[in-house]
Amino acid sequence: MIRFARPLIIASAVLVLAACQKQPEPAKPATTPAPATAPATPPPAAAPATPPPTTTAAVDSVGVPECDNYITKYMACVSGKVPEASRAQLQASLDQMRTAWKQAAATDAGKASLAQACTAANDAAKSSMSAFGCTDF
Repeated sequence: MIRFARPLIIASAVLVLAACQKQPEPAKPATTPAPATAPATPPPAAAPATPPPTTTAAVDSVGVPECDNYITKYMACVSGKVPEASRAQLQASLDQMRTAWKQAAATDAGKASLAQACTAANDAAKSSMSAFGCTDF
């Protein structure tokens, strides 16, 4: 059982550390004043906002309720509150963790250790994801 828990704890720690890293804010585009002789035309219509890409979190279940609950909460936080610059890194970390959890869940012993590991990951996310304003953990 320890054999399955150690990689999961390490993966959880990596995910927590990645979430805690402060990302620099993107530079704001410089604005240039319009020429004095520019004709008064209305600005072009803004393109409609595209929804964030759908994730496979809901469909790609680990099979352990504690883990599936953690993934759902984490994805809601990442897609709704994490700055765009940090999202890809956090999503990649979560995808790696989900893959490892699914492999561990292939055995009964793995499922038992995953329940504990995912509960610990959820507890760790309470503090690390609160930096982004996520309080659902």
